[in-house]
Amino acid sequence: MNLIFNANKFKKQLLTLLILLGLNSLFSITSYAINNDPVFDDKPLDYALVLPDWFKLSFLELEADIQEAKEQNKKGLIIYFGQKFCAYCKAHLERNWDQDDIVNYTQKNFDVIAINIKGQRPVVDLDGKTYTEKSFAELKNTNFTPSILFYNTKGKEVLRLRGYRPPYQFQAALEYVADNHYVTETFSDYLARAELALSFGKAELNTNDIFNSPPYLLDRSRVKAERPLMVVFERKHCHACDVLHGGPFVRPEIESMLLNLEAVQLDIYSAQPILTPTGKKTSVKNWAKKLDINYSPTIIFFDESGKEIIRIESVVWFYRLRNVLNYVLTGAYKKYPTFQIWRQANNMK
Repeated sequence: MNLIFNANKFKKQLLTLLILLGLNSLFSITSYAINNDPVFDDKPLDYALVLPDWFKLSFLELEADIQEAKEQNKKGLIIYFGQKFCAYCKAHLERNWDQDDIVNYTQKNFDVIAINIKGQRPVVDLDGKTYTEKSFAELKNTNFTPSILFYNTKGKEVLRLRGYRPPYQFQAALEYVADNHYVTETFSDYLARAELALSFGKAELNTNDIFNSPPYLLDRSRVKAERPLMVVFERKHCHACDVLHGGPFVRPEIESMLLNLEAVQLDIYSAQPILTPTGKKTSVKNWAKKLDINYSPTIIFFDESGKEIIRIESVVWFYRLRNVLNYVLTGAYKKYPTFQIWRQANNMK
């Protein structure tokens, strides 16, 4: 009884905070704040996923799809990039698009079409060029599945999510686009206001001996570094950050791989001075804003010259993190321009 009472009390407190913050439109996210644990088995599935039957049956001619959405007074088009054996796709379909209110809100405001990142069906882009599903996914740099692209009714891409996001963040993304907030603010700013109300977890950042201490002199533009750089952007009261440190980061295989990187941990709200990998002087907060960090924790990898290799800006667990570390540490990114191209070249599910 106490657990039920506390959960209900917590939801009421969250709703009050959201209203005080002016986030009246985010009415639904309190429903998911409690059941928001990012932990699941992320090994490839041993069975093929089945997509929801309410997805639009499309000829994958995007201009026509957007026009049809406009004619139906919808706010735009969602393109869902997935693959059949993806555990993160399964989490998205079961935790987001299997919730009645999220499904109803999605159907009211968007048409959804699905693209298999390994598929061969023709896709006609808005510029009239034709691609296969696979080459179109590569063009859109969908490093992680599920990736979700939002287009407004004018055919402009207004938001892109790479990887699985928990329900309250996905609901926020839907409302961010449907209510045209992208016209006046970034998704990171929009979501940050909700995060202040929904935060729970440790009051301080997690500690780990792999991280360098300040001052943060990360410049690699003048003299090449000896190792790639991993920058972990976090915040206090971040449950997903706690899970990352208490889960994947303490797995022996991951720990041994992390030792081959230079690594720093940054609080996205910190005014701490920093010299970025490209030699720019700024603060951590301003750098995070420039990088458009809208998920905590976000992990960005830079090469020895300070160029970004890849970022993980969504829920990540052991299997995906291990693969990304392999991609970075083996230098595979030098031969394979995207993570997905590398995975497919190595016949990974």
